[in-house]
Amino acid sequence: MPKGPIRRAQLIAPFGVGAMVVVRDGTSLITAGLDHWYEREDGNRTDDKSEFRVDEWRLAQSLEMDHFRLPPDFRKSNKGDGVLNAYLTVPFLRFPQWHFCSACDRLQKFPLTARGKVKCPECENKKKTKYMAQVPIIAMCDRGHIQDFPWREWVHRSVKPTCDKPLRLVGTGSATLAGLSVRCECGVKRSLGGITEVDGDKTRLSKSLGDSEFLCEGKRPWLGKEDSEPCSCSRQMRGALRSASNVYYAQTRSAIYLQRCNGGELVSLLEQPPLSKLIDRLLRLGDDITPEVLREDRPELLQDFSNEDIKISLKIILLDKDADINTDDVEGDDPETRFRRQEFNVLRTERREDNLKIRTIKLGDYQPDMADYFSRIMLVDKLKETRVLTGFTRILPETEQPLQELQSLLWRQPLQQNAWLPAYVVYGEGIFIEFNETRLRQWLQKHGDQIYPRIQPLVKRYQKIQEERHLRKRSITPQFILLHTFAHLLMNRLTFECGYSSAALRERLYVSDNPNAPMSGVLIYTAAGDSEGTMGGLVRMGKPGNFEPVVRSLLEAASWCSADPVCMEVSESGGQGPDSCNLAACHSCALVPETACEEFNRFLDRGVVVGDIENRNIGFFALHPSNQKI
Repeated sequence: MPKGPIRRAQLIAPFGVGAMVVVRDGTSLITAGLDHWYEREDGNRTDDKSEFRVDEWRLAQSLEMDHFRLPPDFRKSNKGDGVLNAYLTVPFLRFPQWHFCSACDRLQKFPLTARGKVKCPECENKKKTKYMAQVPIIAMCDRGHIQDFPWREWVHRSVKPTCDKPLRLVGTGSATLAGLSVRCECGVKRSLGGITEVDGDKTRLSKSLGDSEFLCEGKRPWLGKEDSEPCSCSRQMRGALRSASNVYYAQTRSAIYLQRCNGGELVSLLEQPPLSKLIDRLLRLGDDITPEVLREDRPELLQDFSNEDIKISLKIILLDKDADINTDDVEGDDPETRFRRQEFNVLRTERREDNLKIRTIKLGDYQPDMADYFSRIMLVDKLKETRVLTGFTRILPETEQPLQELQSLLWRQPLQQNAWLPAYVVYGEGIFIEFNETRLRQWLQKHGDQIYPRIQPLVKRYQKIQEERHLRKRSITPQFILLHTFAHLLMNRLTFECGYSSAALRERLYVSDNPNAPMSGVLIYTAAGDSEGTMGGLVRMGKPGNFEPVVRSLLEAASWCSADPVCMEVSESGGQGPDSCNLAACHSCALVPETACEEFNRFLDRGVVVGDIENRNIGFFALHPSNQKI
């Protein structure tokens, strides 16, 4: 394939398995499945995969995986250098396979493994050299399958056409798909207008081929297969531009690294290279893993620990697979809330661990108005986040497909024992803010009769979408909307106050309205693994004297959007934003890059933060001086 550098993190999202990317010479490629990662182009496998191993015990339990792996990085090796794992590449395949000639309009299909620029055979017969370009249109279904657009079927209006004469893609110069048409030398011709349209449960592509419906055949070209799967998918097919944003949605899971219970510095030490690599190698060889063997290899790292301590820590890592954070399970928590609650309980306490350093700042050190709204402000000097690619979807960013089905899209072979998924590790910093639960209850008791009717249209719109797409049921509460909107407003303010790029920050929400164990926390942290995440700038903004002006500025900015009064009043006319699941929130006030948001920029409303134009008192921060000025 043509060479094109891609960063490791991009192979998790947005260019993970099954995604399309255009490299420097203009060739469109699709990222191949995981079966042939960690192989060289000559087919030889990597020398030592343990170098790429990533251990994140909570995610491994949740996803039922043995471990995770970093995508391979390319290294050159000169003679005698002895560079380990040199010349590893990630495989890509050519897609779409259909190409057209700009000179003669000829349509031609080439194999997935075709390399370099391809010449038009018809022009070559005329002693001309013309290169063909890949067609801009593909077809896909909502189960993740993708294939070339059915040119022959479309022009002949038949699922199984008998004509095999050459096809041509003819353009009229129009900027729309209706300006393109496919023509067969048998004389038939058809415009591409409407191929992306959907009418209820039927798509224009599937229902308009005349003799029968054109349904998905379960093709997975990213796994090197051109043929249909044995069991066809039979879902409705939809035409799309290959550059459309809904062609690929990476499904990822992430976790803030927490030490295991009864663990400590030694457990953390054993779970990281070089000791983790040594333990993995001994496991694969079937050798005994004893304190003596580890000391012999790395004496300087273990000199401060006794053999008994090492034995206990090894037991935690190797045998105690169900080890969990010291927290009681809360009745009624769904799996995701339970997963977040572990992090919430840890982030509320001071930590001085290798991968998690947290400081408490007394609320009394901040100006008095901060204690009215927040119960804790923690400065996270260091955190480790692991992001894992668990699958992908097309057309819609969410799906009712089970996790195992999404994971199977990444592999050609069925998942085996010691299964793994690709992951990327980011080290960063952050600010953890816990809202005052007493103030939250008082706010809802006093203004609930106005707040609940305000957000009800948003809740109903999501419930309708949830039923149509069979998504998981979830509770969209005023508390959740408040914390989510505040997180967005804070991130947007920080980009002005301390120069972070709009995509350098990320939110992590901890919300539960369980009366016995409420959660109301927001973690704003650096999302990039470069210098923006390691210079301490974000932590500094959380210190007394710096934090208060940021909060005041964001509340003042939120009180009046440049798109008001339209932005604030749009909830009365059907909402705005993705799936119309926002109230007073637009690109001028509360939206952030989608990579920074956990909810695809949905469930936002400035009204619950600062009140609406007619009634400022319904906002949680209604009594704050910055809000009263407006």
